[in-house]
Amino acid sequence: MTLSEVTLHAPAPTGAGHFRTPSRRDDRHLLGLEGISRTELLELLEDAAREREWLRSGAPNRDDLAGCSVMLAFIEDSTRTRTSFEIAARRLGANALTFGASASSLNKGETLLDTMKLFEAMGTQLLVLRHGMSGAAGYLARRLPGVGVINAGDGMHEHPTQGLLDLLTLRDAWNGRFEDRRIAIVGDIAHSRVARSAIAGLSALGTDVTVCGPGTLMPAEVEQLGCAVAVSVDEALEGADAVMALRLQKERMEKGLLPSTAEYARVWCIDAARVARMRPEAVVLHPGPVNRGVELDPSVADSERSVILAQVQNGVAVRCTVLKRCWAAWKEAA
Repeated sequence: MTLSEVTLHAPAPTGAGHFRTPSRRDDRHLLGLEGISRTELLELLEDAAREREWLRSGAPNRDDLAGCSVMLAFIEDSTRTRTSFEIAARRLGANALTFGASASSLNKGETLLDTMKLFEAMGTQLLVLRHGMSGAAGYLARRLPGVGVINAGDGMHEHPTQGLLDLLTLRDAWNGRFEDRRIAIVGDIAHSRVARSAIAGLSALGTDVTVCGPGTLMPAEVEQLGCAVAVSVDEALEGADAVMALRLQKERMEKGLLPSTAEYARVWCIDAARVARMRPEAVVLHPGPVNRGVELDPSVADSERSVILAQVQNGVAVRCTVLKRCWAAWKEAA
């Protein structure tokens, strides 16, 4: 059975849990935030906050991951996620190696599974995978018995560590209280793994989520993910405690899903006037990279409301926590 035969290009909202491993819990893996309890999410965020303080202190590297070989397999391009995983692994004493698909045997016809089996044979214990196919991380988790798999973004499924760093950023902005809060997520909801992880995590913590975007970029029955739908940015942002703008990908226009970047910006760009509709203490998030003037007006991206750089900083701390968790479970299972 091939990868394409067990994955979906655009999983329906009701099928988001298809990519988890329901037969038994295996903490060597982190495949998504869907199904993780409120208690566990809060524990992960508390540990990430402690890791952040350690990172800020400038203390020497630790040996939490001593003896662990971490393979960073980024089949899709990445800057923030790949770099922060690499920093986290090395700060915790792991042997971290980065695999790039551009100069690999994948270009000679070797399958993804066969390539990853080579890494397993070479002694890799944790695999951090970013891949354009939804379900790729879960597929490998079921077929590499000696490896813990961490999903660094798979197609249109989930991006769980991005979801956790977003939660940590909001934890700071909201003084630790997620209940009775509301966030608006604006943009390409249909194709966004970031949105799926954010909705799963925030819903579990008691936060109301409102989504909005062009009709061509909104999945059918999106409410089944646990969110409300607004017809306009102004409606979505009215009284909100935060807004997350999603990156617009140029291929959406190439596929005819949008008329033009200028038209998208005119209708959906978050500018200062729209931000003023939110609560006075509300914050602005973006997973990056930002298309300035398209998803966010530069005056908003650079404003005091913006926590985009805080998200980046929190990414290293979150990935320290995830790597520790998965490594501890790997050693227990060995």
